[in-house]
Amino acid sequence: MKQEFHREFNTLSSKAAAVEITRLALRGKSEIEKLRQQVQNVE
Repeated sequence: MKQEFHREFNTLSSKAAAVEITRLALRGKSEIEKLRQQVQNVE
């Protein structure tokens, strides 16, 4: 699921015409990375 979100944020950020949408997509990618790190800590 994490990979799917990451792909979607990548697609969104690369295709977005508005700067704010790109900014939000990058923030989403950052949050996904935090989630990945938390999952690794649990394992």
